Amino acid sequence: MDFGRLITAMVTPFDDQGLIDWEQTKRLMDYLIEEQRSDALVVCGTTGESPTLRDEEKLELFKFAVEYSAGRCKIIAGTGSNATAHSIHLTQEAERQGVDGILLVVPYYNKPNQEGLYRHFEAIAQSTSLPVILYNVPSRSIISMSAATTLRLAQIPNIVATKECASLEQVATIAAEAPEGFKVYSGDDSAALPALSVGAYGVISVASHIIGDKMKQMLTSFIEGRVLEAARLHQEMLPTFKGLFECPNPVPNPVAVKFALNELGYSVGSVRQPLLPPTEEEASFIRNLLR
Repeated sequence: MDFGRLITAMVTPFDDQGLIDWEQTKRLMDYLIEEQRSDALVVCGTTGESPTLRDEEKLELFKFAVEYSAGRCKIIAGTGSNATAHSIHLTQEAERQGVDGILLVVPYYNKPNQEGLYRHFEAIAQSTSLPVILYNVPSRSIISMSAATTLRLAQIPNIVATKECASLEQVATIAAEAPEGFKVYSGDDSAALPALSVGAYGVISVASHIIGDKMKQMLTSFIEGRVLEAARLHQEMLPTFKGLFECPNPVPNPVAVKFALNELGYSVGSVRQPLLPPTEEEASFIRNLLR
C-alpha cells in the first residue's frame, strides 16, 4: 500500500449544532482531493478532533469517507488511543468499513515504557490485516517512542510507515535502518522539506488544507532533483506553516485551520469544547496569513 507523498489530516466539519455536517464533509473532501491534491486523507485524527468524537461518529465518518472518496484517494482511519483493547476494537470496526489503513498514535497520559509501546502496537497490528502507520508526537502524548522501538515495530509485516514528530535525527535514523519499503512521514509541516533531505518519504500535513497544491509542488520538485525550487517553495510557505500554529499564540491544529477554511468559503463550522474558536486577535492574524 502506497499512501502517497502528501497526506492531509482532515478536519471534521460540524454544523451550527456541533453535529457532523455531511454535505460540507463532501465539499471539503472534493476540495482536498481535487484542488489541494492530497494523495490520502486521515479521518478522525487529532486534527479531526478525535478526542471529542464518539466511536459511533468515527465509524460513520470512516464509512462515509470510503464511499464518497470512491477510490480518488486513500482513506486512513485514526483508531489509536491510550487503551490497547479500545484501539483494537476501533481498528477492527474501521476495517469493516473498508478503510485503506490506520493511524495509531503513541498512547497519551498513561506513559507506558518502550516495551509497553511495542506490545501495544504489536497487539493492534496483529488484530487487523490493514496496513498500519505509527504516530510519534511527543508534544501531545508526553512520551516519545524511540527510534529503536520504531525499528523493532517496523519488522512486523503490516506496520508500513511512521508519522514522526520528534527530531530530524530520529527521522534520519529510522529512514536509514528500517526495512525496505517502510516509509517515514514528517508530522511537522515546517520540517517536511528538511525531513525529505534525510530520508523521509512525505508529509502528513495540516497546512495542506490551505496550501496543499504548493506543498505537492515542493515535494515533486525535491523528488525530481530540483532542490533549489523545492527550497524556494518551502521558504514561501514557511509563514503559513508557522502562522497556523501560533496565530499569534500557540493553538491546537483544528482551531486555526477551521477558521481559515471558513474564511475561504468552506463552511466547516467551529470546534467542540474544550477547544474554543480563535480570539479576535488570532482571527485577524489568520486573515492576514490568507492574503
